[in-house]
Amino acid sequence: MSIKDSSFVRDRIVSGISSTRQSLIDWKSWDRATVARAVGIIIVTAVAVGLRVWELNQLGYNTDEAVYAGQAAAIAKDPTLKEIFPIFRAHPLLFQFVLALVFSFGVNDLAGRFAAVAIGLGTVYMTYRVGKLLYGEKAGLLAGLFIALMPYHVVVSRQVLLDGPLVFCTTLTLFFLARYAMAQRPAWIYLTGVGMGLTFLAKETGIIMLGAVYAFLALSREIPVRIKHLTVSTVLMALMIAPFPISLLLAGGTRSGKNYLVWQLFRRPNHPWDFYPTTVPESIGFLVILVALLGLWFLRSEKSWRERLLLCWIIVPTAFFQLWPTKGFQYLLPIVPSIAVLAGRAIGRWWPEDIFLLNKRIRRSWIKTSTVGLIAFSLLIPSVQIIRPATSGTFIAGTGGVPGGREAGEWVLKNIPVGATFMTIGPSMANIIQFYGHQKAYGMSVSPNPLRRNPSYPPILNPDLQIRDGDIQYLVWDSYSAERSSFFAEDILRFAKRYHGRAIHTESVTVSLPDGTTVVKPVIVIYEVRP
Repeated sequence: MSIKDSSFVRDRIVSGISSTRQSLIDWKSWDRATVARAVGIIIVTAVAVGLRVWELNQLGYNTDEAVYAGQAAAIAKDPTLKEIFPIFRAHPLLFQFVLALVFSFGVNDLAGRFAAVAIGLGTVYMTYRVGKLLYGEKAGLLAGLFIALMPYHVVVSRQVLLDGPLVFCTTLTLFFLARYAMAQRPAWIYLTGVGMGLTFLAKETGIIMLGAVYAFLALSREIPVRIKHLTVSTVLMALMIAPFPISLLLAGGTRSGKNYLVWQLFRRPNHPWDFYPTTVPESIGFLVILVALLGLWFLRSEKSWRERLLLCWIIVPTAFFQLWPTKGFQYLLPIVPSIAVLAGRAIGRWWPEDIFLLNKRIRRSWIKTSTVGLIAFSLLIPSVQIIRPATSGTFIAGTGGVPGGREAGEWVLKNIPVGATFMTIGPSMANIIQFYGHQKAYGMSVSPNPLRRNPSYPPILNPDLQIRDGDIQYLVWDSYSAERSSFFAEDILRFAKRYHGRAIHTESVTVSLPDGTTVVKPVIVIYEVRP
């Protein structure tokens, strides 16, 4: 073999060894990244599932859960509940129809809540997808972790409420709009219209997110959109929404729909103006909000349409519901996926280099891991606390079930003759008694003025007369309604005394007093009255 041939063979061998070594390095790097991604997904999934199913059915339904489950039972043609709960009330019926499929095998608390949990887990997944789409795998996993742990989303997604499906649909719409901004293909703006239609069908207040869509497109000149594409998208949204008003028209429910709109427009404020600033940030997580804001500032040089999209998704609903007189704990839930993504972006892209503190080198990986751990711990503790049974006689509507409510209703079902009528302090306990007790119940606090009441609830015009005539045989006092309506709570007790009321059943819970001691406190008392 010549020297030239020998050199050629040697070069080929060296090249082959180098290529093999590089392939092994690339494989190890790829394998390490794959393992890290798989571990991250497993952690996020385990946390999300664990917090949402742990002691899921420890408390019965609250008033809103009872209403939506009652509607679903009526759709599923439950022989008893369909006579008590009308199918058409105030809201569209997307979630109720899904729940009716579950209830076709039997009305069950746990099955209903499992359906809500499944949709909540879908929101965690879609938050991960949005974060991954906008900022990469790390940001997506962190966003998914934050919303999986977030008390605000945990407590609502454990309940049979419309807000869980609503936030899933708004996050799905956000994903479609982000895909359009990246690819600028008409199909994605069409899907955005479909997503907005689903958002409305989940809960009509979701139409507010249409303002976020148009605000983003109006402020983003670098993202061209044609009028004809917007028109098609709007038509698709209208077609998705159309089944609800058509079904109302065919069912003759347009009058009640108009009454509900009037009531919403003219109802009195139910919370002070600072309800959201003092309640929601703590439930989202102060550290999550802080990290998201710091990321916006320190990464401002990287600003793009992505941050503009997420901010529109946060600012529009926040501004609307802050100005709207009616306040609800869960109303701002659609903003949390965007906040989680911004927080994930901040940690994923911040600290590009190691830092030195007191002549000691601190690796950026350690900084990021410690930050994630601290935020995760700050979310986990309140999430665990908030899903425990209430230790006081009060609660914020939308934050969980009502202790003693299911037990009181089941006692009514077993011990009260069919056809009895109950008078409660307000419609909240009336809904629970109706769902579990299968008896008619009316709230005394329901106003006779159509402008001041939910049209779904008929008023009791003359309680004295109806008790004397024997139309009302039982009164229910509960501490939760009494906390909000002390005047009507006193009226219930006054009627019980006037008409020889006898306490025939009491539900009690163990509550913690300010000094740390515990006592057994009656929370629901049922009286039998006689003229």
